[in-house]
Amino acid sequence: MREVLISEECHKFVEEEQQVKKKFLYLLQILMEQKIIHSSFVKKLINTRFYELRISVKNEYRIMIFCCDHENFNESSKAILLNGFIKKNKKDYKKAIKIAEKLIMKYKKECDEQDI
Repeated sequence: MREVLISEECHKFVEEEQQVKKKFLYLLQILMEQKIIHSSFVKKLINTRFYELRISVKNEYRIMIFCCDHENFNESSKAILLNGFIKKNKKDYKKAIKIAEKLIMKYKKECDEQDI
């Protein structure tokens, strides 16, 4: 149903811990197969074009920043997972969003034919 691309940065972040990788693969399956996803997993980041995918492991949240080809995630057919971080406080988002902006420009140049 939904095509999901994964950046190298995202792969590296997920590969660090086996339990994170296992939950990530489960959520990736949900992203690809289900049109509507519960807000405990996917949320729109306010005042940005990005979304977050939340992975809960050992009382910590691993946040994956991504964007998609439609303003409404539920209507999207493509998404690209850009980067991830361990959420410690709200300030972490600003840094991660700046990195995501750089990565989306990089991938837009590489995949100019895709509408992301």
